[in-house]
Amino acid sequence: MIQTPDGLRAVCWELPDNLEMIGKTRRLVKDVLANWTLSALADDVVLVVGELLANAVTYGQPPIRLSMWAGTDRLCLRVTDHGPEQPRTLKLGLESLHGRGLAIVAALAHENGVTRPIGRPGKTVWACWRLPARAAEDAFTRVEL
Repeated sequence: MIQTPDGLRAVCWELPDNLEMIGKTRRLVKDVLANWTLSALADDVVLVVGELLANAVTYGQPPIRLSMWAGTDRLCLRVTDHGPEQPRTLKLGLESLHGRGLAIVAALAHENGVTRPIGRPGKTVWACWRLPARAAEDAFTRVEL
């Protein structure tokens, strides 16, 4: 984990291209959020991580990378893969079993989107949460050097 004197904290993982890693990664994210005193966001963030990683493994190509950082006012994460398929929101019926991942991300995060590199395959799907003033103050004062 990277930590700076101004309160910015960051982690980044290169992940294996298999669905089995999702549970372990969700636990790692939950532990990091606890360390950053952001446990109040853990349920939503962990669910988003699971959805984005499942999409990257199912529809993308390796390498798969998860990065997460928090400053004094926001928490952001992104999942990058190198597959040519671009995410899309599907129009689904009530009985549909799959295809709700991006809708879940949009419902849980304050902001989300997709960034595509120019001239090569791949994409980065990202989500951000605004930090409540108190959580931001606690996280900022807890910096350990």
